[in-house]
Parts: sequence; structure tokens; C-alpha cells
Amino acid sequence: MKLSGAAANTYFRQPDPSHMALLIFGADPMRVADKRQQAIIALVGPQGEEEMRLTRINAGDLRKDPAMLNDAIKAQGFFPGHRVAFVEGATDGLSKVIGEALVDWQPGDAQVVITAGSLTAKSALRKVVEAHPNAVTIGLYDDPPTAADIEQVLKQAGIPQPGRDLMDALMSLAVSLEPGDFRQTIEKVSLYKQGDDAPLSIDDVMVNAPQSAEVDVDDVLEVVATGQVERLGPLLRNLYAQGVTPVTLCIGAMRHFRRLHVVASDPGGPAAGVGRLRPPVFGPRRDKVVQQASHWGRDRLERSLTALTDVDLQLRSANSAPPNALMERVLIRLAMMIGR
Repeated sequence: MKLSGAAANTYFRQPDPSHMALLIFGADPMRVADKRQQAIIALVGPQGEEEMRLTRINAGDLRKDPAMLNDAIKAQGFFPGHRVAFVEGATDGLSKVIGEALVDWQPGDAQVVITAGSLTAKSALRKVVEAHPNAVTIGLYDDPPTAADIEQVLKQAGIPQPGRDLMDALMSLAVSLEPGDFRQTIEKVSLYKQGDDAPLSIDDVMVNAPQSAEVDVDDVLEVVATGQVERLGPLLRNLYAQGVTPVTLCIGAMRHFRRLHVVASDPGGPAAGVGRLRPPVFGPRRDKVVQQASHWGRDRLERSLTALTDVDLQLRSANSAPPNALMERVLIRLAMMIGR
């Protein structure tokens, strides 16, 4: 039996203990591990491993000793309660071993939880599990988390359901982070708010979100937009060392300055214009966009976009000029323009 969508998310939270097996597969190991952990805790409880009701079996060890799985399924523990035999990192090469173990499975045996990487529709392992009406397979793909997923994470962390604006910010954050990183961020927010009766704010979330140690395009654009010419050279060297190309940087700069132009051109002023941006921006980033748009003004932003468009055309042409130097020169011009 194959589950997907809302049915799959519900199953991770409330797996059926009468099922013989659960196969979770997907290209993102962290996402698979996160859902596997959620399902196993729901089955055996937080003390399941300490009470020896959870048996972990590595796929490599199972290949060397195929009897390990059947032994774990049939073994009786010292503590009462549901038991799980967890096979980690399975592949199609273990389909026969797992299939034989499931044929011998009887009610009262340990439930089998299996994790795997990407599996195609023709996967032998998928076919073995899906062939049983009493077993479940769930594939995890690169779909962004739903509002229900985020609400469940908040509920588990003991955080009341937020308002619309904060929920939108959490949705954006969840898309940009790995599932495990997002869950840890929410847990940090929960600890951060202990003893604080004030409603949860966007700033509370952002201050606990992970910060990257690497330089990215946004770091460079922040320096340019605020006129910090002296910081530009070192940041560009680090950015290029990470493999970012001048064309990528130019595209990012044009996108950023177009957004500032939209905000600065709004008849209601930058504070009203920032609300028209799609996707929306929140928290400190929203304040920065308003501040930068106000400081630059529409005319200077138009001149900046003209300069970036000219460089973009040069970068994409047969021009023999060094692309790094072309991009650095226009960014210095822009930074000096706002510094005047």
C-alpha cells in the first residue's frame, strides 16, 4: 500500500502498529531520517530504545548476515510494549532478504521500518513492500512543507498557532531550510520564549534561525546598497572562491535593484510598496528593503538598473574583458553612487 500527501503526513504522526512494515524512501537523507524518527517514536515511544524495543540494523550488516532481520522480528524483549526492527539505508539488493522476512511475519512480531534513498517505480524493494496489503510505502520528494506540516512542528514544540503574517514567514523559512534544521529552529524558539508571555514575533523566529558562515550574493548586495565600498573587495574574493560566477552575481543584483525600484516607485511610498512584493519579505529584511528604497530613490535606482543591464550584456557577449573585473567595477560605481 502506497501513501502520499496528507495521508502520508498523518501516518508519520500516527502509524498503524498492526502493519508489518513501513518503507520510507527519498533523495534527501535528512528528510527521510526526520520522518523515520517521527514514526518510530510514535510506535515505541521516547524510551523505546532504552527499553530494547528498538533494534537498529545497518543495511551493510544485513547483507553479511541475512538472518539478522528475521531474528530481530521474532525476538522477545524484556519490557512490554510494541517493538520495531529498523533497517537503515536499504537498497534493491536487500529486496529478497526483506521479502522473505515479511513472508514469515506474524501478528505480535516486531514491526519493520525501512529507510532507503531514491527508488524508482520499478524498484524491487518498493514492489516487495507495496505488494503486501498490510505494509506501507511512502516516498518523500522535494515538495515544500505545507501549512499543516508547520502547524504540527509548532504543536510539538508547544508554540501556539501564529497569525497570518508570521505563518507566511515560517513558510518561507521552512522552504529555505532542511527539514531537520527547521525543526531545530522551532525547538530553539520554544526554549527562547520560555517565561515570555508576549506573542511570538517574526524577530523571535529570525534570531533563532541558522546563520550561514559562507558569503552569499545577498551579503555583497547589502554592502553595495549601503555604500560600504571598502568591504566590497574582500567579500567578492570570498564569493568567487565559493564558485559563484559574475553572471550569477549580476542576475542577483538586477533582481535586488528591481525590487527596490518597485518599492520606491509606489505612490504610497516605500512602506506601502514593500507590501506589494512577491514573494513577500518579513522581519528585519523587510525593514532593510524599505530603508534602502527610501535612501536610493527611484531616479538613482533607474540609473543603477541601466548600469547593471549594460554589464549583463557585456558578460554574455564575446567581450574579452575579464568578467570579474567588469562586475566589480559596476558594483563599486553603485556603492559610490549611494555614498555621495
